[in-house]
Amino acid sequence: MTLRNNKSRQLRDMLNSPELEFILEAHNGISAKLVQQAGFKGIWASGLALSTQFCVRDSNEASWTQVVDMLEFMSDATEVPILLDGDTGYGNFNNMRRLVRKLEQRGIAGVCIEDKEFPKTNSFIGSEKQALADISEFCGKIRAGKDSQQDPDFCIVARVEALIAGWGMDEALKRATAYCAAGADAILIHSRQSRPDEIIEFARQWDGACPLVIVPTKYYSTPVDVFRKAGISLVIWANHMIRASVRAMENTSREIFEQQSLVDVEDLITDVDSIFQLQGADELLRAQERYLDNASECQALVLAASRGNNLYELTEDRPKAMLKIRGKPLLQRLVDEFKKHAINDITVIAGYKSESLTVGSVDIRLNDRYESTGELYSLACARDKFTDDMVITYGDLLFRSYILQDLLDRDGEIVIVVDSLVDDVEISGTLDYAWCDRPDDRSLFMQEVSLEHITEGKPVEPVKPSGRWTGMMRVRTQGRQWLEQALEELENQAGFDQLTLPDLLNHLVRRGRTVTVHYINGHWLDVNSVNDIDRAVDFTSD
Repeated sequence: MTLRNNKSRQLRDMLNSPELEFILEAHNGISAKLVQQAGFKGIWASGLALSTQFCVRDSNEASWTQVVDMLEFMSDATEVPILLDGDTGYGNFNNMRRLVRKLEQRGIAGVCIEDKEFPKTNSFIGSEKQALADISEFCGKIRAGKDSQQDPDFCIVARVEALIAGWGMDEALKRATAYCAAGADAILIHSRQSRPDEIIEFARQWDGACPLVIVPTKYYSTPVDVFRKAGISLVIWANHMIRASVRAMENTSREIFEQQSLVDVEDLITDVDSIFQLQGADELLRAQERYLDNASECQALVLAASRGNNLYELTEDRPKAMLKIRGKPLLQRLVDEFKKHAINDITVIAGYKSESLTVGSVDIRLNDRYESTGELYSLACARDKFTDDMVITYGDLLFRSYILQDLLDRDGEIVIVVDSLVDDVEISGTLDYAWCDRPDDRSLFMQEVSLEHITEGKPVEPVKPSGRWTGMMRVRTQGRQWLEQALEELENQAGFDQLTLPDLLNHLVRRGRTVTVHYINGHWLDVNSVNDIDRAVDFTSD
């Protein structure tokens, strides 16, 4: 029975294409997915890279079965063809036959084998001392592979190492001709020179019996048009994904070790949600919706009705929350942060220039009295959106992602985020200082701390404040009942229209409700002035 693999057909088409084609190295499932996601039509399963990800030498120290096991993950994760760097075929003709059968079973499109003796050594390590295989023995290995394949499109690429080993151009051409006659589907001609001269000369003398493949690792600065003019069929970028990942891991591990913290690296590395997306976690999420449909979901209420008068002409045609920081509105950044934490039901209470709130995927509630009312009135405008789990926040905040995550992990019916760094911190606007029943003990995480009261403006009390309220809070089931009751009580008092969220929190404390404090130490800011915009640009990374 003939097995047909569409991926093999794709690889064969690339080798025979009249256009110059490119494939990029990958070494595991995630790197293969990223290569495909970048737009490459094929993947090079590099022997060097596969060895490196196992942290062994590129000398056949990783067994061929370990390599094939990894290839299965790579194949499952992608739809584009994979060409394996099969070293010398992992043995003699018999090993080659079994290798081809196992590759076909896993949907691998082809294998490249090189004419060196087993076990091989990387071509750039002592290459002039490396022995080459006997031509007739290597041709027998090619024929054994071709006779074993069930898929007629499965490709065997013969890699000529004569130039690498210093055997000269005539020997390279003689070997390539013999390998093509033995059934190879393409010839990979390799060179260790920093210029492409040998490769170009080989291509000039080649009779075109097989497509030519090259690996320009050493002569990487050569314009690809040179390869096009030389008649090269396929270019392999051979080891750059593993090298890039090693550099990134070196830098990140060093930073975490030296800082003893994740704060400075978390926003510079891929977020966990992106990892989930690459893993194909959507199906699991759909299953959770089906089987965990009673699970509560946190929602967000964002107060964004104000203009931001201290920002002058910058807010002439938009509210403060729509000011752009590095090309993205503050409100969009806030919405993106919520979505990173699976908070997808987001309500924005708008007012000034509400028509300019063009952020998608949010529900809008309008405070049409924004000019004469305060924050508490705006919050009441979204009373129909209150739930048993909600985050309430100002619309001009920027913060590191961990702050929201820690808030979501914190127990308490009403939890507010308080920054205990109040000295020598450059801040502007009206300051909400918080006094708590105990100061921040930075040696403890998620301390049991309760709010005593909040004041707006410069503190005049003899006791130093415990910190500054950030404008972010979380309200859960019983806390929602407390909040709704407090709103009803305050609405019956004179001056309700001018009350703020600190007024609400102070009222709750006076009523004997526990408002839990979650301390942080910097890593956030709000935008109240032109100077704050400059700070916000420095604070953000995109």
